[in-house]
Amino acid sequence: MPASLLSLKDIDKVYQNGTVALQGLNLDVKPGEFISLVGPSGCGKSTVLRLVAGLGAPTGGIIDWQDPSQQRHLAFVFQDPALMPWASVVDNIHLPLKLKGQSLRSVRASIQETINTVDLCGCEHRYPRQLSGGMKMRVSIARALITKPQILLMDEPFGALDEMTRSRLNSDLLHLWEAKHWTVLFVTHNIYEAVYLSTRVIVMAACPGRIVADIPIEAAYPRTDSFRTSSQFNHYCREIMAALSQEEGVSVG
Repeated sequence: MPASLLSLKDIDKVYQNGTVALQGLNLDVKPGEFISLVGPSGCGKSTVLRLVAGLGAPTGGIIDWQDPSQQRHLAFVFQDPALMPWASVVDNIHLPLKLKGQSLRSVRASIQETINTVDLCGCEHRYPRQLSGGMKMRVSIARALITKPQILLMDEPFGALDEMTRSRLNSDLLHLWEAKHWTVLFVTHNIYEAVYLSTRVIVMAACPGRIVADIPIEAAYPRTDSFRTSSQFNHYCREIMAALSQEEGVSVG
């Protein structure tokens, strides 16, 4: 087994109002894993991502990076694409490089390559108001990819999309993950999405936020639509639902 890329060790997070977001959380993340975090609202899924990104510090415990420089090679994709409405697709994708002092001329080829990667060719000069929800999310993903991350943190990126668009973007994301060899931490409320995408699914409970199950998804990649209708897929979905229901005191038939 490869060494952990990072380890969250006995992590607590208590906010100033006394809310215990996380308590005693332990999680090892290995290079190249696709890990989904599922659980009820308020269980600390997004808090885990923010702590990994350095957007806040734990109240207790440590986040141990095998190589501390790895934290500089991550990108965050949020549920809200947060595009600049006055900027074109190209200019929105250029933003993180512009903030580093890199001119559009110097990175134009890289931006075009990224646009092609997320299947937005022909949309370069459109504005957010001219894009569908799925296309806006592709721009958001492209804006993350242009920084050439090794770690991708995704906080319910497809939660606001219709089921057909979500399914298509799930497949596209997996193709990119297989090609780019990222490590992904992915937050979702959708059990089916988690099983389809992941090498592991972390099930969390609330009050306080904690891990109650760590379920490996031992299905081969690439994953196709036939996997979604397989008995193996159904088995994993039921296992995750049982773990969630056990914490809520509800039985699964």
